[in-house]
Amino acid sequence: MSSSDIFIGETIGTAVLILLGGGVCAAVTLKRSKAKDAGWLAITFGWGFAVLTAAYLAGSLSGAHLNPAVTLGLAIEGGTKWGNVPLYLASQLLGAMIGAVLVWVTYMGQFKAHLTDPEILAAQPAEEGMIDQKAAPAAGPVLGIFSTGPEIRNYVQNVATEIIATAVLVLAILTQGLNDGGNGLGVLGALITSLVVVAIGLSLGGPTGYAINPVRDLGPRIVHALLPLPNKGGSDWSYAWVPIVGPLIGGAIAGGLYNVAFK
Repeated sequence: MSSSDIFIGETIGTAVLILLGGGVCAAVTLKRSKAKDAGWLAITFGWGFAVLTAAYLAGSLSGAHLNPAVTLGLAIEGGTKWGNVPLYLASQLLGAMIGAVLVWVTYMGQFKAHLTDPEILAAQPAEEGMIDQKAAPAAGPVLGIFSTGPEIRNYVQNVATEIIATAVLVLAILTQGLNDGGNGLGVLGALITSLVVVAIGLSLGGPTGYAINPVRDLGPRIVHALLPLPNKGGSDWSYAWVPIVGPLIGGAIAGGLYNVAFK
């Protein structure tokens, strides 16, 4: 596959992934949304279907990695050339940021209604509205639409959770036998992967919100920091390294384990 195929496929695919995945988070979170309070099942299945849609779109172009942890695992396994890894990662980050902006555009009115609602503002610590202070607030009232955060902030546990969940995802992809040579998941592989993502969300997503994808978290977190949202609060940069480091370690472990146990 050409560099242009990788760039177009990963950018569009990751943008759709974040648009649909972030979109279900917005639908469940924001006031004046018809899906308000639909719950965790809606989020997990929404993300699963987001993966399915994005993989179908990007598979024929780039192999539909859509995730640096997957790219790293495939590079270690040997199905992706190391020279293509930087292009994959840059395209994925760009796509994730585009997708996050599209979520904001889609729910623009709901964001405004939510972030100016007296009940929402009253539930936030007063300093969360101060985004320019040196000691930035941990998380604003809509950050969960854009990025993940732990229920219990214990960095060792949080990283371990992301490592375990991502290793399951990447190993499930590698053992399908459909990614040889970086030629994509295939139709059945995309469906299997989407169901694995649902399973991870239901079983392992409770502690951290299951980023399992560094750009899924980093790209939208950057967009959250840049968007002109009133009373949006902080972007929790003190936690931002966890959903980057954990998934990358998990992807590397899965690639190594595949080479040892399945080749």
